[in-house]
Amino acid sequence: FTNPQIYNAVFVSLPISIILVVPLVFIVTAGEIDLSFPSVVGICAWAFAAGTRANWNPFLCVAAALLVGIISGLVNGLLVTRVRLSSLVATLGMNFLLRGLIHIGNQGYGISVTQLRDTPFSNFFIGDINGFPVQMIWGILFAAIGWLLFSRHRFGAQIAVIGDNQDSAKEMGINVERMKTMAYVYMGIAAAVAGVFSTLINSTFYPTTGDGYLLSVLAAVFVGGTPTWGGVGTVVGAVIGAFIVGFIETGIIASGLTGYYTQFFYGLIIIFSLISHRFNQGRYRY
Repeated sequence: FTNPQIYNAVFVSLPISIILVVPLVFIVTAGEIDLSFPSVVGICAWAFAAGTRANWNPFLCVAAALLVGIISGLVNGLLVTRVRLSSLVATLGMNFLLRGLIHIGNQGYGISVTQLRDTPFSNFFIGDINGFPVQMIWGILFAAIGWLLFSRHRFGAQIAVIGDNQDSAKEMGINVERMKTMAYVYMGIAAAVAGVFSTLINSTFYPTTGDGYLLSVLAAVFVGGTPTWGGVGTVVGAVIGAFIVGFIETGIIASGLTGYYTQFFYGLIIIFSLISHRFNQGRYRY
């Protein structure tokens, strides 16, 4: 851990986790959950890569990815708020549905976007400044905007009220369904940004893009201090949690263990975080 190259290596992909944990804090604080974001990342990355293969303007490809992300988030929000499905079941179903569409559409093949490598567009998003990854700056900027929305804007305040007591929120005039739907749309936007960054970093879209982020992002949110029962959340804590989780695999390798232990420790962290939240529930509430 005294070698700066270790940190630069982690910082290449860490911004993707940071971008994903921010809106997930809003959803969990609202008393819901989203298990579909890995597949939303994948389908948004597919939209971006497919546009690139068709020689679209790169910024138009980003717009296509964002549109797909917004639609996916909107569908999730409507399933939870209008159809009134459990968010756990609805988003889990969407996770399988979207991943299935990706595999059907690509038949297991990836899409190369190497033509974007070392272009002004690519360098703007994933270049480096004296060896420091530019995407890390974008990740922190995204987190800062999320913190402002959560802590200094009525959007975050209303989300917290909804998670604390949904009936009271309705009595206060808060449109619960709209706010929850907006939280899912926000998650879709973040997933689109993450999908674009992932594709640019790897110079290739893979049908499994996004699959590896489910456990690590959930772990980061819970480690960061956002409990599962709603009403309480912290964007800053989630970002710190993303840093902690991001260095777990590096720590595992540095300690002499193999990468096979990674998921074991992710699960351990999630369980212990939830146990800690349960024992501290009184402090959170009062």
